[in-house]
Amino acid sequence: MTPLQSTPSRRHLLRDALRPAGKAVVGAVLWGLAMAASAFLNLYHWETPGRIRFVVLFYALGGVLAFPVGLMLARLASRGRHWETALAAAFICLLGATLAFTGGLFALQYSSYYAEWHAPAFTLTWAFEFVFTIITALYQFVVLGVRLYFPFGLAALVAASIWFARRRR
Repeated sequence: MTPLQSTPSRRHLLRDALRPAGKAVVGAVLWGLAMAASAFLNLYHWETPGRIRFVVLFYALGGVLAFPVGLMLARLASRGRHWETALAAAFICLLGATLAFTGGLFALQYSSYYAEWHAPAFTLTWAFEFVFTIITALYQFVVLGVRLYFPFGLAALVAASIWFARRRR
């Protein structure tokens, strides 16, 4: 058998990474709840209940959207490797996906708020304003929003990574 025949095709790799959809759905709900709880525990004494609900909803939705993507990327990165690699892949992929999706949602909301003061859509001025508004929103999320994941979100990330690594053995 040639080396090309012994390796699974890319289609099989993707199918294997997507296979247990039920676990991804349950995990997405649990991950979203964990991210919402992490944000809530940091904000329960902050501003008004309406604003707290809005921020907690962002973190929950970001977690729900991020978990299946992070799980699939971790499966692809750790396929056929040791449990240590699976642990690191899950940690990095879940962290990256969660930050990307939650930050992306924050940037979209931020941009929609400031769109009232932007130039008409699809002009050169509007493009510059849109790009710099998104960059500013992502910067603010990194500076102010990432802290809402500590300490509970970090503990959930470690627990999810250990769960993933144990399942991959």
